[in-house]
Amino acid sequence: MAVIALISCVSKKLPHRAKARDLYISPLFRMSLRYALQYSPAKVFILSAKYGLVGLEEEIEPYDVTLNEMSAWERREWAARVVARLREECDLERDHFVVLAGRKYREYLLPHLRSYEVPLAGMPIGKQLQFLKARTVRGRGYGR
Repeated sequence: MAVIALISCVSKKLPHRAKARDLYISPLFRMSLRYALQYSPAKVFILSAKYGLVGLEEEIEPYDVTLNEMSAWERREWAARVVARLREECDLERDHFVVLAGRKYREYLLPHLRSYEVPLAGMPIGKQLQFLKARTVRGRGYGR
């Protein structure tokens, strides 16, 4: 069993092409990544509304797309593409997933994962930031 971290994209991005780990610049993303890395995950992926499943080192262009503006059908289609990529990268039956993403990003993904946790479930953004700040050590993992 491997630990796999899934972090949702955020709207605040650099204005130019960059590695995914650097493109997203909001405090929520930075702290989510730092928190996820404390698990020493085998892999970390970003759940991108535009690109689907993105590795931290993949270079992508900035975009202005969110699942919050998509219909349930569009979100199901997006999740199906993400699950297909996850099957290529992970073992959905054996791996344990740490999902740091909002409800719309996880609602059609979680039924495909046998073992997962959602540490930020039900928390508004401010509470998420407090939770992450209290549980991360500055300087451990990736963060600026």
